[in-house]
Amino acid sequence: MRVLLTNDDGIFAEGLRALADCFHQVTETYIVAPDHEQSATGHAITMHRPLRAEPVKMPLTPDIPAWYVNGTPADCVKLAVESLLPDKPDLVVSGINRGANLGTDVLYSGTVSAAIEAVILGIPAIAVSLTEPEEPYYDYAAEFICRLAGVLWQRGINSDMLLNINVPACHPGEIRGVAVTRLGVRQYRNAFESRKDPRGRTYYWLAGELIDTEDGDDTDVSAVKSCKISVTPIHYDLTNYGLIEDLQNWDIKP
Repeated sequence: MRVLLTNDDGIFAEGLRALADCFHQVTETYIVAPDHEQSATGHAITMHRPLRAEPVKMPLTPDIPAWYVNGTPADCVKLAVESLLPDKPDLVVSGINRGANLGTDVLYSGTVSAAIEAVILGIPAIAVSLTEPEEPYYDYAAEFICRLAGVLWQRGINSDMLLNINVPACHPGEIRGVAVTRLGVRQYRNAFESRKDPRGRTYYWLAGELIDTEDGDDTDVSAVKSCKISVTPIHYDLTNYGLIEDLQNWDIKP
């Protein structure tokens, strides 16, 4: 199995290093990641300036072919597959993100968007995040993802498989299992904080109080609250199929 690792926290992020340390022991591994943090960039791609990919030696795994790119996570995957890697990878793993990517937040996530780009290119992908940003257990999460990748490879992976995984903010010994979930809903109250600069002009800082809007115990949000690893199969098809027939019946005129 040939694996491409990427992220949105930057090439030297601790979560990426943990994945690299685990995967390079068991399979052919490559790394292509942003040269600096690209959190919350969504699925942006670079069109109006040149992209540059520079080879780099990873501190703990210098034998892994690795590049840093002055672009977004989606750029990294596209560039890796189409230009940098000698062969197409069998799996793309994006992460390990420092902080959760739960519910509707996946729409903003650079971590998830890198995985989506892989699936668009016909490569199965995993996006993985740790919901604990202060004292994250990266090694535990990386070992779980390595084991999961092995299971997927043995069972056979469809090219459209995209898993969004969140490891809860619990000590590894307190993890209560794995839950296959659907996306929950996350909203933010008072999302912008208004401030004044030294010249008295108003500016806004994105902040806000997180609100988890729950309608069941089968969501990713609910799973991590219960100290379970959440595994959510997602896809990028945003079509609202339930409205297609209704709209066709509107007889909309050109």
